[in-house]
Amino acid sequence: MPQNEVIQNALRKKVKLLPENSVRELIANSLIHQDLRIGGAGPMIEIHPERIVISNPGEPIVKVDRFIDGYQSRNERLADFMRRMDICEERGSGIDRVVHEAELFQLPAPKFQSDPQRTMVTVFGPQPFEDMDREDRVRACYQHCSLKWVLNERMTNQTLRERFGLPESRAAIASQIISATIEAGMIKPDETVGASRKYARYLPFWA
Repeated sequence: MPQNEVIQNALRKKVKLLPENSVRELIANSLIHQDLRIGGAGPMIEIHPERIVISNPGEPIVKVDRFIDGYQSRNERLADFMRRMDICEERGSGIDRVVHEAELFQLPAPKFQSDPQRTMVTVFGPQPFEDMDREDRVRACYQHCSLKWVLNERMTNQTLRERFGLPESRAAIASQIISATIEAGMIKPDETVGASRKYARYLPFWA
């Protein structure tokens, strides 16, 4: 695992750059959801100084933009066995936990990708908000909105600022990110609260 050295109470201490539980959960997922029909391939873990890429053979059964709220296992007997062994969490909760930990530690949002051969997840180490590009911020906004929905809550400008660690004085920045995510078709306004900007709430596009 990538790690940094910090000085704490005059002692040098090594600190992991990425939440260990998240990496553990993603590795378990790569084993559970791999397509065993594809020969000559298997789960792969690539460790870089600032990120880890975890992949498994096969396209996902659930679309990558629905990983947070959807669940369908390709190898259900293997999944049940790994849950009984406490290698992974309960059904469908793994990606929620990964996204939650990224928010808790204010890390860039994990990136989910797929092609006909592989499904890939990239988790990133710490990065200042100012260094995140538009794609990073929009991806984080969508995942935050989806996580709120799964938790039976709703995203607002305030919750998004808390996710990025932004003060109230930067509410306009959060509004710009929300607008960009709406423009990308990934979230939508919650029409049940009317047109008030003060009480505006947002939903993932599929809600």
